[in-house]
Amino acid sequence: MASPLADRIRPMTLDEAVGQKHLLAKGAPLRNIIESGIIPNLIFYGPSGTGKTTVANIIAAATNKKLCKLNGTNASIADIRGIVAQIDTVAAPDGILLYLDEIQYFNKKQQQSLLEYIENGSITLIASTTENPYFYIYSAVLSRCTVFEFKTVSPEETAPAVKRAFDFMARDMNCELQIEDGVINHISYACGGDVRKSVNTVELLCLSSDMPKPGEKRIITLENAKLISQKTSMRYDKDGDEHYDLLSAFQKSMRGSDPDAAVHYLGRILAANDLPSACRRLMVCACEDVGLAYPMIIPIVHSAVEIALKVGLPEARIPLADAVILVATSPKSNTGYNAINSAMADIEKGNYGPIPRNLQNKHFDGEDATVKGQFYEYPHDYPNRWLKQQYLPDILKDTTYYEYGDNKHEQAAKEYWDKIKKL
Repeated sequence: MASPLADRIRPMTLDEAVGQKHLLAKGAPLRNIIESGIIPNLIFYGPSGTGKTTVANIIAAATNKKLCKLNGTNASIADIRGIVAQIDTVAAPDGILLYLDEIQYFNKKQQQSLLEYIENGSITLIASTTENPYFYIYSAVLSRCTVFEFKTVSPEETAPAVKRAFDFMARDMNCELQIEDGVINHISYACGGDVRKSVNTVELLCLSSDMPKPGEKRIITLENAKLISQKTSMRYDKDGDEHYDLLSAFQKSMRGSDPDAAVHYLGRILAANDLPSACRRLMVCACEDVGLAYPMIIPIVHSAVEIALKVGLPEARIPLADAVILVATSPKSNTGYNAINSAMADIEKGNYGPIPRNLQNKHFDGEDATVKGQFYEYPHDYPNRWLKQQYLPDILKDTTYYEYGDNKHEQAAKEYWDKIKKL
């Protein structure tokens, strides 16, 4: 059974590798380390299809150490023991280079079992992960490794790999290919920076194209490329970094008053069918970032979310887009957000006291009360429905949590209350 095309044409040298110029260009740090021949323990962190395994294989080929490979999704302690048993034997006289893919799936005990050997150099560890290593990798292992971040490959950097894949397929199928304009560009963009996915899309596209008559070329159409690559661009693991990065970009774009970016990220979330996350972030942003600058936005956004949840996708995109644009283009105020955070911080520190007697529910005072009676004054009995009386507990009576924002709505409220309180 033939391996996927991406494995068959995997680059063999650093110069053939696609992307990651910040790590692999002449003079870049990781390239200098590799070319020195002295390989430390390394962790490669980044999205799938960005070259982590390729670079690990290139390193392995350049070392005299025995290469062992494990995958965190299915490896066990027994597999680790089997590798450790080879140390200082004829099978591995110069030590072992262990490539551990998806290390985030190793539990703490499995990771700890490697510590002694990566500490004394018997095992050189190269681990890869698609998740943030500072969250998923045991700190003792992390402290003994150098982390390098692999970034999403740009479409311009992906295009040469796509061309190379078409050339390989033409030779492999022993036929000429006629590639319509736009096919290479479409695949380079459609696969979302995942070079492996781009190359394997080329393979599927070639295999699914019509068989040519003798002497004719096999035609690769743009229409078929769009069909094969549809929905392949989305990186979206609901438990992973990509998920939270996308939601973060969505909310920050609304907060930053950029409707174009906000709608773009909304589209990416909905393309992954994650309607609940889009609705939740939208409602949070309306309250947190627009808030008192335009209070009526809260019921408006809530109504849009209700409509979206009732009609479902794909129609849900319409009320959500309306609401997202409204949030992005509305004046902003986080005064309510800051006020409740400050109040909660005091409460968590124990900065609170008994509720003032005038605010308590009506009941009889105890015998130890020196002054009996509630003494609550009803504001509606006074001019302008206001009088000065203490509402905060005694230890907080002069505390200010809420500061008026500089937007039109809050300044109007401030002007009104300044006038009333002077009277």
